[in-house]
Amino acid sequence: MNTRDVLDKNKKLEDYDNSIRPETLDEYVGQDEIKENIRVFIKACLMREESLDHVLLYGPPGLGKTTLAHIIANELGTNLRTASGPAIEKSGDLAAILSSLEPGDVLFIDEIHRIPKFIEEILYSAMEDFELDIVIGTEGNSRNIKIDLPPFTLIGATTRAGDISSPLRDRFGIVSKLNYYSDEELFKIIKRTSRVLGMDICDDGAMELAKRSRKTPRIANRLFKRVRDFALVEGANIITKEIAIKSLDRLKVDKEGLDQIDIEYLEALIMKFNGGPVGLETISAAIGEEVSTIEDVVEPFLLQQGFIKRTPRGRVATDKSYKHLNIEKNNGD
Repeated sequence: MNTRDVLDKNKKLEDYDNSIRPETLDEYVGQDEIKENIRVFIKACLMREESLDHVLLYGPPGLGKTTLAHIIANELGTNLRTASGPAIEKSGDLAAILSSLEPGDVLFIDEIHRIPKFIEEILYSAMEDFELDIVIGTEGNSRNIKIDLPPFTLIGATTRAGDISSPLRDRFGIVSKLNYYSDEELFKIIKRTSRVLGMDICDDGAMELAKRSRKTPRIANRLFKRVRDFALVEGANIITKEIAIKSLDRLKVDKEGLDQIDIEYLEALIMKFNGGPVGLETISAAIGEEVSTIEDVVEPFLLQQGFIKRTPRGRVATDKSYKHLNIEKNNGD
């Protein structure tokens, strides 16, 4: 993968999402404390005429880490360059990215926890001293070179803050955890998306959609687009609550926001393993989903909503899961 490919990762997808992506802190819904703190940090660095300190954003997928990176660059009035941790495979990849930055640029690295450790170490001097210190050549014929870098801001995003080494984490001056959204915040996001995409939705329909969006803006916007499809095919010019409910039922998203994978997970946990405890890899094999998908996408919401518990011996279904699936719990197990 060449440098342009690394820097322009998912460019087509981002262009598509730009129509509904807020561009300023004032437009950004939710994460109020983080938003207001970042507003202060940006204002202060502009007053000092310095680059913003490096920023680490972490939390479950779909909560707005990438959007916030775009907004920070916009508020700073500078360029945003994007890269992905798994795509930076060699020290030369990172060197090419860093050496292409202009003074004050924002470099956004998604999935920063997946950067190889030997490349991560090169970031240390780049972040602290704005110097690139790398070794080139082969063994026995190698040499160190130092390249001065312009001041820049690195924004790292991760769903697994614990997988980032302490030396790298300590070099971020601003560390923020993004939390799940309330139904009211998702309601505002859905209403804004409906205006941007030109498809009206009634308040009851928007709230129904919000309640089934797993507290996550990305899911809310994705479900809105699919419900919009059903409404258009039915010849409706507004998404009513009835259309929203019927469409979401067809998409197999229930009233708690659980989708087909969530239900399969809970049913396997209860029906195949008597409610647990059971290990993650065993559940993965039972439902045919990758361990990473279960750990990063499925379980965070189920844990947050109280459907499962993590114990030293494995995952355990709670009473709420039995009630939701209408399964009688065998207290003798």
